[in-house]
Amino acid sequence: MSITILDFERPIAEVSSKIEALKLAASDNPELLPQIDRLKSEEASLRRKIYSKLTTWQKVQVARHPNRPHTLDFIERVFEEFEELHGDRQFGDDASLVGGIAKLEGMPVMIIGHEKGRGTDEKVRRNFGMPQPEGYRKAKRLMQLAERFNLPVITFIDTAGAYPGIEGEERGQSEAIARNLAVMSSLDTKILVVVTGEGGSGGALALGVGDHVSILEYGTYSVASPEACASIVWRDSSKAADAAEAMRVGASDLIKIGIVDEIISEPSGGAHQDFDETSANIKTSLLSNIAALSKLTSEELLSRRYKRLLSIGA
Repeated sequence: MSITILDFERPIAEVSSKIEALKLAASDNPELLPQIDRLKSEEASLRRKIYSKLTTWQKVQVARHPNRPHTLDFIERVFEEFEELHGDRQFGDDASLVGGIAKLEGMPVMIIGHEKGRGTDEKVRRNFGMPQPEGYRKAKRLMQLAERFNLPVITFIDTAGAYPGIEGEERGQSEAIARNLAVMSSLDTKILVVVTGEGGSGGALALGVGDHVSILEYGTYSVASPEACASIVWRDSSKAADAAEAMRVGASDLIKIGIVDEIISEPSGGAHQDFDETSANIKTSLLSNIAALSKLTSEELLSRRYKRLLSIGA
């Protein structure tokens, strides 16, 4: 996997390059080892300093980082015995949205999430994580299957939005998203939502109605992309950074206005620095919140979910 360096990460990358160069030289000159340790300490300190002061637009860039873990990465590290299920029973299968049954510490659960893919071929096959209507209809089918067997539903959100092409419109993209919102609003089982990267537009919201909504520290969640907002408001997509700030798409703003319930911490430098640590933090959150929601009756769960939806924007 090639490493992508964001503009604000360049000072960190420069120190990393020095470390790698010294490592090569240290094989013949062990006296360089203390210098390598000092540079590693400097690198860690610099990373903490830069990431503690990110602007909202820089957080958007981290949420979109091509090396960031995706749904399948989390499934591999958080769950056991994952069995993927395919198809919407109407049109076909959509690889941009994966789902299936797995176990979380021995407890059966239903997992549904956006998958952007790795490498050019896979990204194209998965449509860069932008589902077609059949993807959302597959998700609806799996949610209803989970309800039938009283399985908690866990959704992972990471998409720029639903696919905006004419094929999606011809097959009822907006209806498929609306149907998911209706089904999730009244689904008689626990729903836990985790925004892992970019939560964009209705494509994200179609998996976003839940009893507990968490977001990774550098994730974003918004009604439209900052570029789209800038194009609409200022007729200039280059003002995306201003739009991101105004829209309050970052996790710290989202929790203040009640859109999300919890921020899950990431390793220093973002989730792409350590998939295992990020996955462990997500697992801890899921186990804790499933236990808390399990204390509620079905009626209390649905009433609480309804009140949560009504409170947004109040």
